[in-house]
Amino acid sequence: MDIRFFIRGLIIGFSIAAPVGPIGVLCIRRTLAEGRNSGLVSGLGAATADAIYGSIAGFGLTLLSNFLITQQLWLRIVGGAFLCYLGVRTFLSRPSAQGSSAKEMGLAGAYGSTFFLTLTNPITILSFAAIFAGLGIGSEGRDFLSAGTLVAGVFMGSAFWWLILSFGVSLFRGKFNAQRLRWVNRISGLIITGFGLLAFLTLR
Repeated sequence: MDIRFFIRGLIIGFSIAAPVGPIGVLCIRRTLAEGRNSGLVSGLGAATADAIYGSIAGFGLTLLSNFLITQQLWLRIVGGAFLCYLGVRTFLSRPSAQGSSAKEMGLAGAYGSTFFLTLTNPITILSFAAIFAGLGIGSEGRDFLSAGTLVAGVFMGSAFWWLILSFGVSLFRGKFNAQRLRWVNRISGLIITGFGLLAFLTLR
């Protein structure tokens, strides 16, 4: 195994996860309202989806990637609608005093929602395909070991970012009382809904 591919994957995964978008807003909001574990698990859902799309690009699964890209209109509609739903739900939600002790179903829901949202953005495949092609991975040579190493690095790099974000935000959680958390919910809800509406406005 070439450690250089793993390191490259770490950098790619971290770079793709770091820009603040709807997943980042959800992670921050859930960390403040429900605890560090909820925020971290939310990020891991996105990291898993990134790894899946990275695998599709890295292992040369062109049939599947082409299908997802051709269906991107419907995927973006579904993703936009789900973002609007999450945004409205977040805006209307009330802070819970027991958020720090999230139940298993709560963590499963946090993971599943970000996993689903990330999967509804098939353009991610194009990003991975371009990066992997530049590195000589996923070509006709089908270097599966290098591709697998790179994908593992992508997941770890993405997960590392979500770990940093959730732990960093959790340091400020004690400063947020019920009133401030209510405003966090409202602002987060508006931002997430805005991302959902943007998905509809940019449909082609």
